[in-house]
Amino acid sequence: MKNLPDEIKIVYIITIIVMMLFVGFIIFVVLIYNRKQLLYFKEKQLQESEYQNQLLQKELERQKSIKYERERISHDMHDDLGAGISALKLQAEFLKQRAENEDLKSDIDELLKTSEEMNISMREMLWSLNSGNDTLGSFIEYSKIYAQNFLKKTKIQLSIEDESIISETCITTEQRRNLFLCLKEALNNAYKHSQSNQLKLSFVQKDKEFMMKISDNGIGITHETAEGNGLRNMKRRMQEQKGHCEIITENGTHLFFRIDL
Repeated sequence: MKNLPDEIKIVYIITIIVMMLFVGFIIFVVLIYNRKQLLYFKEKQLQESEYQNQLLQKELERQKSIKYERERISHDMHDDLGAGISALKLQAEFLKQRAENEDLKSDIDELLKTSEEMNISMREMLWSLNSGNDTLGSFIEYSKIYAQNFLKKTKIQLSIEDESIISETCITTEQRRNLFLCLKEALNNAYKHSQSNQLKLSFVQKDKEFMMKISDNGIGITHETAEGNGLRNMKRRMQEQKGHCEIITENGTHLFFRIDL
């Protein structure tokens, strides 16, 4: 290069400078493009985040509205229907005191029995509607009380146990309602068909899995009586909650109900 004329040297240097400027310009354009792309993606993410927040807010508002409506229905049932049933019972008891005909007294006793059953059903519906009961502890406590009251006038001896239960664990209204209806059906079947004198009610929690087990020492379930025992309804209820119902007939009847919390 030392032997080249000065004009060529200048042209050569200018060419190198132009090439460097061109490369620098290309790099600058690429950086600007990348920056715009980054800003675009961030803006899209922000928009998506805002959209998701709006959806979440709407869902929270919907859940709040549902909770409010449930509580309103619960209060209305308690105030109106509950008061009506209580008034009906008082009237029936008053008529029974004045009645002299034994057939009439028997009819009034049936009326009192029906009103008491209605009162129990109403209390169960109020418990089901109350969102404050959407915990595992509340479900287990209510189930224990129901089982004790249901079997206290029968020959069946009840034992209850729970294992690793975290009372504050959330359970949905639908889950606890369907589990409770399965419990009612199982207890009713044991009372009517099992010929047992012992029944064990167990509650087990393993992380996010919850299991309710109902075992008796009766005669078990035969193929002839299986369809009439409401077992299909129990299985259907568990399937609706993406859970599982298992029935084992060995030294009695053992029902397993499993759900993911």
